[in-house]
Amino acid sequence: MNRPEQASEHFGRGGYLLESAAAWLLGLLWILPLAYAVWTAFHAPEFSTRLELGAPLTLQNFANAWNAAPFARYFLNTFLLVSMILAAQLVLSTLAAYSFARFEFRGRDFMFFLVLLQLMVMPDVLIVENYNTMNVLGLRDTLLAIGLPYFASAFGIFLLRQTFKTVPRELEEAARVEGASALQVLLKVYVPLAKPVYLAYALVSVSHHWNNFLWPLIITNSVESRPLTVGLQVFSSTDQGVDWSIITAATLMTSAPLLIGFLLFQRQFVQSFMRAGIR
Repeated sequence: MNRPEQASEHFGRGGYLLESAAAWLLGLLWILPLAYAVWTAFHAPEFSTRLELGAPLTLQNFANAWNAAPFARYFLNTFLLVSMILAAQLVLSTLAAYSFARFEFRGRDFMFFLVLLQLMVMPDVLIVENYNTMNVLGLRDTLLAIGLPYFASAFGIFLLRQTFKTVPRELEEAARVEGASALQVLLKVYVPLAKPVYLAYALVSVSHHWNNFLWPLIITNSVESRPLTVGLQVFSSTDQGVDWSIITAATLMTSAPLLIGFLLFQRQFVQSFMRAGIR
């Protein structure tokens, strides 16, 4: 092996080691806050600022957090909210994506451009207008007011359109020959083939709206309609006192469903987005 080849191999190995070290460092920085939250939540308050491997574990912090605020109501509100938004998004995005992918009509490309344009608009820009709209409709301080602005998802339409365009037209033509209508073709051909993408999109939608904070904070002002994010913020405010053990326990309770869901479906999550590349 000559010197240029040896140098190239040396730098290639060095670059790989550098990338690996940087990845481990970033992963460590990302997991440190979560590790601190886990440690503090499962130990007594006196161990929240010092690390003692022999410190006794306890679940009392979770019990105290659960009893200190109506978390049962917050969980119910959040579950109903994300379910309502996801159901509406799947129906509307599926119909719109099918139209953009398989139907020819005047202005189709321009309308799809407007859909993509929505991806560039920050939701925070529309908060004032959305608040005025909900106030006029008499929906302020309701779960419907939180979810209504998100029923139509530009990201969902784009993702499903790209997926539907990968389905061979021969399958649709075969279904048409059998006498299937356009809606039957959609439900029996396109939707089953896009199940991995639906799963990935569901994870994205649920995680986003589970963690959404600013809009629910503005549009709600009662326990009956507050989701977990707003309830946790009220619970951890300075008026309640700062007990990091209880606060981290409450934080883990609210984030546990998302962590469990991602760990269970992470492979499908990654694969579906790889299959739905831009076409």
